[in-house]
Amino acid sequence: MITRADVEYEGSIEIPGNLMDEVGLMEGEKVLVASVTSGNRLETYAQRGPDGIEFIINGGAAHRIKKGERVTIMAWGLSEGPVVARRIVMNEVNEIIARSGQ
Repeated sequence: MITRADVEYEGSIEIPGNLMDEVGLMEGEKVLVASVTSGNRLETYAQRGPDGIEFIINGGAAHRIKKGERVTIMAWGLSEGPVVARRIVMNEVNEIIARSGQ
């Protein structure tokens, strides 16, 4: 769930660092952010935020995805072998309720 939107920032989505570590997401990595609430989708880069539960959408992206929207954040890469997707599912207050691929 997006907890804050800031159009005055230059861009990106800020994701809690502990969650980035858990799923293997690197700072600066390209991500696709899809709003389950509005259907809007955008590509941006992941910015590491403080550990916790706050997800902040920044810059022009904040015009497309707003505070309070439920989102899916996806990243992918090329590999010569099979890749196991790492997933975390969070509730409406950004508490982890399910994990897979760990």
